[in-house]
Amino acid sequence: MTIPYGPILIVEDMPQILELLAVTLRFKGYPVVTATNGQEALERAAQEHPALVVTDILMPKLDGYSLTQRLRTNPKTSRIPIIFLSATYVTREDKAFAMSLGATRFLEKPVDTEELLLTVAEVLTMSAPPMPAPMTEHEFYRGYRERLESKLRHKSSQITRTERLLETLPAEQKPAFYTLLDEARHQREEIQKELDELYRLLDQYAKPPDPQV
Repeated sequence: MTIPYGPILIVEDMPQILELLAVTLRFKGYPVVTATNGQEALERAAQEHPALVVTDILMPKLDGYSLTQRLRTNPKTSRIPIIFLSATYVTREDKAFAMSLGATRFLEKPVDTEELLLTVAEVLTMSAPPMPAPMTEHEFYRGYRERLESKLRHKSSQITRTERLLETLPAEQKPAFYTLLDEARHQREEIQKELDELYRLLDQYAKPPDPQV
């Protein structure tokens, strides 16, 4: 299958998932380029002019929400369709925020390969749906903060429950839950980093401009 106007850009920080997505799409004949975070994806988008972006949400440096906002507010990339993939941001509010940014579709992980291929084919062959106007910086930061704060509370609760459960489990069952605990702690750290950076930006946004000398 050929896409005359550009490749598919896959953005995913987990190597195994990135490889699976890339191999699946290449096997069906799609040209594919990859990035491991949102910042790298912006660079690849400028270089490769992708026909479609398939992106995770929770990633280091620049996550999927921020990546989408950057793409949508740049006239050169504002019309690229975007498919979100996520195992972390899956609540109704998470999905609603993704679609309000201008995402075309939202798929939950683990991704069914047949569903992925069908969704990609539909997005690439159907007429482009109307997109909402790009959010202003203030609108984006407000909605983004709500999603991050909600997800941070959820991850902290999940970690506390897992820690309590580990105290009661027999030794042979603990390794699997320690793995889950480590993953949840890592995700909480990434969310906290994003939130700290967002608070810094919001603080700058709220400061009045320096008076003219």
